Amino acid sequence: MNQVPPYEFYTQKRWGNWLERAKESGFQIKESEEEAGKESAVFVNMVDDVILACLKVTARFEKGMLSREKALEILAEIRDIVLAEVEPISEDIDLMIESVQTSLMGALVAFESYIMGDYDEEANIEELIKLAIEAEASDNLELALDYTAQCGALVLKGKSLPEEVMADLPYGIVAEWLDGIDSISAAMVGSDSYKEFEEGDEEDII
Repeated sequence: MNQVPPYEFYTQKRWGNWLERAKESGFQIKESEEEAGKESAVFVNMVDDVILACLKVTARFEKGMLSREKALEILAEIRDIVLAEVEPISEDIDLMIESVQTSLMGALVAFESYIMGDYDEEANIEELIKLAIEAEASDNLELALDYTAQCGALVLKGKSLPEEVMADLPYGIVAEWLDGIDSISAAMVGSDSYKEFEEGDEEDII
């Protein structure tokens, strides 16, 4: 019987390609909104691509195709790739990549919390967001990240982020983390293709 190569959810090469596209975009913050919007699309797509890979991990975990340990191991590998320090490109692009990585941090802790079952299904997302903002205001970022992770786990469970609260978020790191959670929500609504398994994937039960 032929050995099926392990399914690759995300790779260093893939991230490197996104960084190259970001570099080629020549993005500048000061340009007109329309031009900036076109060039900034690459950063939105970078986030979405990573989130889609993570959603594929959770879908396979839910189907019993990946053990909890293996799913967490894959998420840790993705985290190591996308949160690693990036060589400076330009001031504006560096700022955007930093923002991308902060958003992804929020998303990744959400996936980890969901897979570990480390959250209360009955918890109120609005309340968790308020607690996260309060923790940030008290400089307790570890606690703020924990509350954000629980929000994201609930979104992965099918709950929605409260629009009014999201619209009134104070600028800060919690807002950027929640941006990553919002991207998870959008990806889940946008398409469920991540739940489809390619031929051979079933062989990769670990």
